[in-house]
Amino acid sequence: MKHFAQLALLVAAMTAGAAQAQTDPDQCRTVRIANLGWTDIMLTDATAGIILEALGYQPEESLLGLNVTYVSLREGNMDVFQGNWRPVQDEDFREFFENNWVEDLGPNLTGAKFTLAVPSYVAAKGVTSFEELAANRDMFDGKIYGIEPGSNSYLLDMLEARRYGFDDRWEVVETSEAGMLSQVERYISRGLPIVFLGWEPHPMNINYEITYLSGGEAEFGPDYGGSTVHTLARPGLTAECPNLARLFTQLDYTLDYENQGMRRITNDGEHPADAARAMMTAMPDLLDGWLDGVTTLDGQPGLPAVKGALGL
Repeated sequence: MKHFAQLALLVAAMTAGAAQAQTDPDQCRTVRIANLGWTDIMLTDATAGIILEALGYQPEESLLGLNVTYVSLREGNMDVFQGNWRPVQDEDFREFFENNWVEDLGPNLTGAKFTLAVPSYVAAKGVTSFEELAANRDMFDGKIYGIEPGSNSYLLDMLEARRYGFDDRWEVVETSEAGMLSQVERYISRGLPIVFLGWEPHPMNINYEITYLSGGEAEFGPDYGGSTVHTLARPGLTAECPNLARLFTQLDYTLDYENQGMRRITNDGEHPADAARAMMTAMPDLLDGWLDGVTTLDGQPGLPAVKGALGL
């Protein structure tokens, strides 16, 4: 009787686990992922891509602008986007959330920040806030260095509204993340003043001594642009591809994972996939939470499949 009871418990546990897991139909095999070209998204998309391939899916990345990404999700031309920084994107894309044009799969990173920054030697000269920045136009030649066009609207709106004392002699230099960081590197190497869009996680927080500017709540929110990064999906993804949605709902990164992984990309020149593979190998415990209840496309347990692909 004892052995029969143990067997019954084992069968019940296996049945519960099978009921909990939801496999996806074959039309979910191709997963279209939007990539803005930001290093953090390169890393997280590469992480997701390695996991998806191990599970039998076929990830496809497309490099898009931020506005195009939201429209592509709404129109069903993209499946997933891992770069919804909140609250900074809330206002510009409010209608997408209010009209359910995108699905929010929840946060993939907490404890982030996103606002203007200066080298700490500039902060030591008294520029530690948005108002102090606006009052020292000549020091910065009236230039704020941003990233790619379409991702600087809050800065452009700030200048147009002349908040904090900014006037029409200021401009936002729109380039790209790489272009902005190259300029930051040149200026810091010479000890020159520069103001730029800064965020964490990012290797800039390790590579340089920088100070985030206070103020700017209207554009970036409180606490120096204290942010949570969410994963968005096209409408209907959760209902159509529940296993895929479960994976992306559970992909919850850490500041340490992203800071170190991004540094491998920017400083060491590693391909994002190599950096992601190295970070997952170094932090295998993350996989347990990411793959809890997730299966391969053919219904097998996902965790051993991914660990096997990583050689763990």
